[in-house]
Amino acid sequence: MSNECIVNGLSVDVEDWYQVGAFEKVIERDTWDKLPDRVSENVIRILDMFAEADVKATFFTLGWVASRHGPLMRRIVDAGHEMASHGWDHARVHGMDRKAFAEDLHRARTTLEDATGEKVVGYRAPSFSIDQRTPWAYEVLSEQGYTYSSSVAPIVHDHYGWPDAPRFAFRPLAQSALLEIPVTTAILGGRRVAAGGGGFFRVLPYAFSRWAIRQVSQHERRPAVFYFHPWEIDPDQPRVSNAPMRSRLRHYTNLDGMASKLERLVRDFDWCRMDEIAHREAGRTQPVAA
Repeated sequence: MSNECIVNGLSVDVEDWYQVGAFEKVIERDTWDKLPDRVSENVIRILDMFAEADVKATFFTLGWVASRHGPLMRRIVDAGHEMASHGWDHARVHGMDRKAFAEDLHRARTTLEDATGEKVVGYRAPSFSIDQRTPWAYEVLSEQGYTYSSSVAPIVHDHYGWPDAPRFAFRPLAQSALLEIPVTTAILGGRRVAAGGGGFFRVLPYAFSRWAIRQVSQHERRPAVFYFHPWEIDPDQPRVSNAPMRSRLRHYTNLDGMASKLERLVRDFDWCRMDEIAHREAGRTQPVAA
């Protein structure tokens, strides 16, 4: 690394195994309370991992989870991590209108702040569902006082993606300081490729992620933004047999090796909370998106 080390953004999208986009058509929301709860145990494992590596992160948490795990939320912030919003119950933004989105934001934020006693200033849309269909979403976030969003995957993907969005932090509104910090992509063969964590990190060799983060942080001199989910370190979670094969492959592949890869990742690079990334990037962004 160069003498001027780039610090990257580390984040956890806090949702349980049954709340993921891959299963949204086969597991009804009104059954969630009847399913085995594994999120608390997995988050505690993550907190222990981060403590051992002496890193801080942002936990983008569903309000639904926070409403049932208040002590866990307090434990996260007491350990020095940032609490941020992942919406109420993993509903995608482009499936809501402006009013429903505002209500979802308010409900989740109120629950998170009541649980932690800390102000919530960051937001990540479920399934990176802010895109070219939802230009009004940033206006709602700004109206509610959010400082930053990390809700865009600037790639082509069958479940999400805004391929024309900037790769790095930008201001989506001319009249607001609200910052959007997209999840990391790298350039391979002249094309953008997803490199910010999640299933891509689990499925691909560790060397790919190491290369991609180095490309962004060392060569482009921008912070990488990495994310994963608590269920990704849980190979013993229940199996959803009626989900499509493609969804099951995405969800279950390499769960048994994820924890060890994460332990390596948090030690190989320098990491911080997403609110710190937002503060550092604010001074170098353009007034509006390109």
